Amino acid sequence: MPVVPFLICFPLVVALLMFVIPSNSVRNAVAYVSAVIIMGATGMLLVQWLAGGRKPIDLYYETEMVDHVILGVELFLMVLVTFLCFKYKKYWISLLSIVPTLLIASLELQGPKLEEIAHIKIDHLSILMCLIIGVIGSLIVIYAGGYMHGYHNHHKEVKDRRNYFFMLLFIFLGAMFGFVLSESLLWIDLFWEMTSICSFLLIGYTRTEEAVNNSFRALWMNLLGGAVLALGICYFAVVEETASLSKLVELGVGGNRFALIPVAFIAFAALTKSAQLPFSTWLIGAMVAPTPSSALLHSATMVKAGIYILFRLSPALHGTTAGTMISLVGGFTFLAASFMAIAQSDAKKVLAFSTISNLGLMVACAGVGTSTTIWAGVFLMIFHAISKSLLFQDVGATENAIHSRDIEDMHGLLFRLPTLAIFMFIGIAGMFLAPFGMLISKWSALRASVDANNIILVFFIVFGSATTSFYWTKWMGKIISKSHMTGERLTDISKKNEIASMWIHAVLMIALCLVFPLLSHVFVNPLLVETFGKSEEVLPLGILYMLIVIIALVFAVPAFSYLYSRNMKINQKLAYMSGINTGDDREFVDSFGDSKKVWLSNYYFAGIVGQRRLMVPSQVFSAAIIIIMLCMVIGGVM
Repeated sequence: MPVVPFLICFPLVVALLMFVIPSNSVRNAVAYVSAVIIMGATGMLLVQWLAGGRKPIDLYYETEMVDHVILGVELFLMVLVTFLCFKYKKYWISLLSIVPTLLIASLELQGPKLEEIAHIKIDHLSILMCLIIGVIGSLIVIYAGGYMHGYHNHHKEVKDRRNYFFMLLFIFLGAMFGFVLSESLLWIDLFWEMTSICSFLLIGYTRTEEAVNNSFRALWMNLLGGAVLALGICYFAVVEETASLSKLVELGVGGNRFALIPVAFIAFAALTKSAQLPFSTWLIGAMVAPTPSSALLHSATMVKAGIYILFRLSPALHGTTAGTMISLVGGFTFLAASFMAIAQSDAKKVLAFSTISNLGLMVACAGVGTSTTIWAGVFLMIFHAISKSLLFQDVGATENAIHSRDIEDMHGLLFRLPTLAIFMFIGIAGMFLAPFGMLISKWSALRASVDANNIILVFFIVFGSATTSFYWTKWMGKIISKSHMTGERLTDISKKNEIASMWIHAVLMIALCLVFPLLSHVFVNPLLVETFGKSEEVLPLGILYMLIVIIALVFAVPAFSYLYSRNMKINQKLAYMSGINTGDDREFVDSFGDSKKVWLSNYYFAGIVGQRRLMVPSQVFSAAIIIIMLCMVIGGVM
């Protein structure tokens, strides 16, 4: 399948073009065409796989030359990280790159001769990830062209380095394709490091003091996970003389102690990559980066790498100490991050905490490691990728229009920027309302936890879901309210490519709801059979089809309300307003003769559930779980 190396290498070639093309307009045109080509190549991979009978395909057994290139790239990345760490006087962080890289190099150059294995594996899960990366990631690139133009017009103080920015976006896409298609743990290690370093460079794009500090926090946390990943790979390779991910999972399912230790190490690395407590702060700090990089990190690429590897390991995690560690940390992160999201009025921070929270639920599903929880986790991953990408893009476009991303400033957005408000409504609805897959997936995760008598996880899911509904409802209520708006429509300065990307996301979100039963039957159930050897009917098809009907109500009610109220007079009965009502219940004249606006504001409970109040205790609790569980695994408690 020549399309496989094309998907990995083509974005890397385009990245070089992005860096050397001086003209923004020419660079944008090349980026748009390249994004479309990547989507087309992803579709071609899907077609070829379907034509082959939808069976797992192993490719590329003899790759000696490529292995040398990969080792060379790893050494180059080590040198790059070391240089940047010394440049910014973060000396100790360089050790987290030097030590694991030299460990991997010594394994390849002086270690035992490893079993000859396939280095690329194509199956249901890798195809799903390729579709998420190829479609959502490419749409984010298309969106970025118009957004970055407005961003630099609005942020004159930031040096325009769009060539550098787009180069990193395409390197990111190539690295993610390589990561999800690799069967060799040594290849996985390289692409893991590439995504970590790209995210570090994207977060520090503006080069402000805050951006630099946040980027290095992301770097050391992800390099820590990478170091433990490398340690687990080397341990497994030396003991079993193979670097096959499938072989690792197979031995782990069989209870092989020498396999379960690296399973636990790799699972720990996944916790850092998916921003689980106590490592969540790197993803929150990533909000200083321009919106396209935030969307890429939060929806289609970076954080999904950790979820993907946990789904791969899930059969080996089932019923083990490592699995218990993963499910507890994930469930607790789901609950704690949901509480902290309540206290946020910055829209991007709400999205950040929401991402951490929902990733926690996916991690918990992987830790339980049954077919029903992975069914839930897969749908959580699909709907989260689309919905969160849409919301990040919409918040970025809204910020460019109103010069704020504070939720309080989005009051009445439906009447001021109706197009962006409708996209925002769809994105928020996709996160917590029926019949969208996020809510159905949470229900199935809850059911699986009840069936497994996992009372602690049931507690986390129930209260975490309730809290999630609280902060999404506050935001949704803001954009459809009409009490203090000026009555004037704002100018939507979004470029056509930005609007096109958001339209495609919105259509995808609704279309997936309509084909939910078909997707479950045709794709997700076979994925479970491939992973676990069996598939259980989580929801009967009849119930799934009935849920589709609800989608009409979800969109019909607000649409009817908007059409009914847009010409309706607000001041049918004037309210008492501590002064002289000016006639529309939106302004009054106080006792000093000054004109005042009436504001309706949410309460954010910052002193009760804010980040400053909960983050440190949550980090301590989750760190204690990880340390205790890893010690138990190393000590032989499987």
